[in-house]
Amino acid sequence: MSKNIISEVINHFGGRKKVADIFGLTYVSVAKWEKKGRLPYTDYIGETQYAATLARLSNGAFTQEQLLQKTPSAN
Repeated sequence: MSKNIISEVINHFGGRKKVADIFGLTYVSVAKWEKKGRLPYTDYIGETQYAATLARLSNGAFTQEQLLQKTPSAN
């Protein structure tokens, strides 16, 4: 099983609520990212910039490329 980079970045920022607050999203939205192990489709097609923002705010702990790698879905 592959590691869930989304879980790692969420933990890095202090939890789902903290990540949700960064983007003005709900806790449930971020929980869905974590469950699926990837960011929303909109980030992969350039409509949103969650990966870029999280990479920048992580001060080098994560890269945009890492965060856009698709991990196998739990479902």
